[in-house]
Amino acid sequence: MLYVGLAASLLVGVLLGLLGGGGSILTVPLLVYVLGVEPRTAIAMSLVVVGVTSASGAVLHARAGRVRWHTALVFGAGGMAGAFIGGRINPLLPSTALLLLFASVMVAAAVATLRRKEAPPRADSTPAPEAPTLPVPRVLAQGMAVGLLSGLVGAGGGFLIVPALTLVGLSTPVATATSLVVISLQCAAGFMGHLGHVQLPWALTGAVLAAAVTGSVVGGRLAGLVSPATLRRGFAVFVLATAAFLLVAQAPAQVRTLVARAGAWPWLVAGTGVGLPLTLWRLRLVRQR
Repeated sequence: MLYVGLAASLLVGVLLGLLGGGGSILTVPLLVYVLGVEPRTAIAMSLVVVGVTSASGAVLHARAGRVRWHTALVFGAGGMAGAFIGGRINPLLPSTALLLLFASVMVAAAVATLRRKEAPPRADSTPAPEAPTLPVPRVLAQGMAVGLLSGLVGAGGGFLIVPALTLVGLSTPVATATSLVVISLQCAAGFMGHLGHVQLPWALTGAVLAAAVTGSVVGGRLAGLVSPATLRRGFAVFVLATAAFLLVAQAPAQVRTLVARAGAWPWLVAGTGVGLPLTLWRLRLVRQR
């Protein structure tokens, strides 16, 4: 299972490279259900993997001049505070509650991915300038809320950070690049919040991290060969299917037994992963009419 887990980590990295974020939300289920890591330890490990992988991507974007440092540091300050608090609160919740909360975050991420629209192409390749007046109190509050969630359940929060940054005047490419800096900062603070009550298997963490970073480089080179909209829809369906598996896995024993006896486990996961996004897509089309 170690080799399967490392191959899956490589896939997570490829998704990060292709989508510019989002693949990190698969890290916790990978660690728990493929590599057999205890949920609380998996959350702390995911903060290391996601933080370092995001930092490596942020360096490339910074060299291209797409990172808005003032916005990143303000949002990141709130995110770091929230992530540290989330890391300290984490031991107070049972593992089952953490995984259920994480499954809810996965559903929210998938829905946000399905609803996201492509930004219209700009007349020139110059990134949009940063908003002249940054609403600091609002940005700090948003950063703290996203950071709290990140520190608590281990998700990077990019699916929340990018829309929040676009609302303060950044274009989508600049917001995506800036969000990688924010994710790196809040993952570092969240990990600090976990210190003292979690002991990480550093050898396994390093192996998963190396695979994820390698995959992100490969994904970055593959980006542009596939339609971003098609990638996001496929990713959203996969995330919803994984969330369905998490919800069933954490259900009471009687429910799991009933599902197993009926032979409905794969159908339940597949039905949730495919049916829910199709329903949301249909509702969106009806609303547009």
